[in-house]
Amino acid sequence: MLNEQTIEMIRNGVLETLYMTLAATLGGYAVGLPFGIVLAITDKDGIYPNRFIYRVLDVIANVLRSIPFLILLILLIPFTRLVVGKSYGSSATAVPLVIAAAPFIARMIESSIKEVDKGVIEAARSMGASTFTIITRVLLVEARTSIALGVTIALGTIL
Repeated sequence: MLNEQTIEMIRNGVLETLYMTLAATLGGYAVGLPFGIVLAITDKDGIYPNRFIYRVLDVIANVLRSIPFLILLILLIPFTRLVVGKSYGSSATAVPLVIAAAPFIARMIESSIKEVDKGVIEAARSMGASTFTIITRVLLVEARTSIALGVTIALGTIL
């Protein structure tokens, strides 16, 4: 049966899981959002094509996504100690979770931005919008529904 100690352990486990999931999702979006934007705009069909930058970021995203999490966790122990001060616990686990989630989130952001109609981008360009304005006021606004859906997918995947 459930005694007070067992209930307390379950409560702590649930709270730590929520903490790690939310911290990894927020950190993953802090890194993955700009990463995904740069991937989308530097692609050959993007608003600022740059083959070199796209290829470098593409390789980084593909390599990080292909490493199994347990191996990534072990590889990042020195970095985790540098950031958190220890290599175990909820906060220490969140560090490799962020690094594992960022390329996944970046690909979702890239995909969401690429779904935006080219006509909307051309309309913004014809009105004299800068690249930054197109990114912040056109691409991200037009892609917000897809990005919101990506948040729920990311939360479920990280959990």
